[in-house]
Amino acid sequence: MQSSLARHLPTEPLVEQLAAARKGSAAWYAAYTNSHHEKRVASYLTERQIESFLPLYSTRRRWKNRCQMNLEMPLFPNYVFVHIDPRERVHVLEVPGVLSIVGSGRILMPLPDFEIETLRSGLGQRNIEPHPYLVVGEWVRIKAGPMMGMEGVLLRKKNNFRVVLALDVIMQSVAVEVDADDLEPASKCASRVVLRPISPGGPTGIQPCRAL
Repeated sequence: MQSSLARHLPTEPLVEQLAAARKGSAAWYAAYTNSHHEKRVASYLTERQIESFLPLYSTRRRWKNRCQMNLEMPLFPNYVFVHIDPRERVHVLEVPGVLSIVGSGRILMPLPDFEIETLRSGLGQRNIEPHPYLVVGEWVRIKAGPMMGMEGVLLRKKNNFRVVLALDVIMQSVAVEVDADDLEPASKCASRVVLRPISPGGPTGIQPCRAL
């Protein structure tokens, strides 16, 4: 984790998101959960008719007895996304296993609809796996396919290219396998705002990432 940076005014898109949150319009938010409780929380949310989204990815694990098993694991450990009016936050916070909803003070931090919908459409069509959150690197834009328009850091794993996509509100990233022909250079805004944890209880506080 990078050292703490000076406070920074939100960029214009984020200002608009915060304004929408204050007005009470429904948006996507990240619920912070107890470890290994993501699926249970998602189930509780469904029972309470609260719209939610828990991205999962497939992984193969080998146990100590050498037995191997395919598992469906949360793409973003400790997070379940909920689509709510911020005035209804109490209904989410009452769910067993939910610790908080990501925000700054009393203001919840919404995630862009585009990021959530793109993840939803891309999960079944691309190989996606968790990746350490990155702030600096070579940035590219996906210009074709189901995840067109998303930007991230370009990596290479063996003979395949991967783009690390970051959800800044929850400081999480995923690596998506892409074709080199589907990429183009993209500049990363130096004033991009991210959330950094300032206490052990969960992610809070708005701070800017470093310029490239």
